[in-house]
Amino acid sequence: MKYIRLKKQSDFQKLFQKGKRAFSPSLTMLYRAASKTTMGISVGKKHGKSVQRNRIKRLLREAFRAEAERMQGTYAIVLIPKVREEYSLKTFRQHLQCMIKKDNL
Repeated sequence: MKYIRLKKQSDFQKLFQKGKRAFSPSLTMLYRAASKTTMGISVGKKHGKSVQRNRIKRLLREAFRAEAERMQGTYAIVLIPKVREEYSLKTFRQHLQCMIKKDNL
């Protein structure tokens, strides 16, 4: 499934203020119904230096790309990882899959 990346600060603010939240041990997902599927990632400096933050973003983009086909509707989504010692694609995919099922996305 193709998706558009969220880039504007105003789009992120709308989701933080009016979006619904879903939680997992490694992620928090904010989502809201939209006309097209869009996805953004918010990784703060508490996750480490830029190399570590960029790796987390790459893993999250790939996990979302693989699991987005399971979604029935179109949503605007922001993924926020939780601070951990290790991050893996397998873990992100499992937790995204569970959140999509649980919240009927």
